[in-house]
Amino acid sequence: MALPSQSPYHKVWTDFLGNSIELCVSTEILLEYEEILSEHASPRMAHLVVEALTNRKNLVRVEPSWHFELIKVDPDDNKFVDCAICGQAEYIVSNDSHFKVLNDIDFPVVALKTLKEFVEELERA
Repeated sequence: MALPSQSPYHKVWTDFLGNSIELCVSTEILLEYEEILSEHASPRMAHLVVEALTNRKNLVRVEPSWHFELIKVDPDDNKFVDCAICGQAEYIVSNDSHFKVLNDIDFPVVALKTLKEFVEELERA
């Protein structure tokens, strides 16, 4: 959602490219990014974006050694939660309503922000 220059969330992409923020990912997450981008653009474009991500110093690679299984409604979303916890991320940024369950879990604490909230934070910084 942050890649198109006309997107209200484009600042996330430009700040990442400018090394202002870090992105925590696992191999499984990168594969999903490539799959989704291939559906919305082209396989070649998807590959180039993932390659751009993986070549950045501010990309934090994490291969979770523990699976917390905190999201029951859509277990596939747990890869993002596991990565955030194991990578000691400040929070997960997502508009996916499945992540809202994290607000009700006492341990492990995983903070959540919507894309809009995150962009607003970046603009204040």
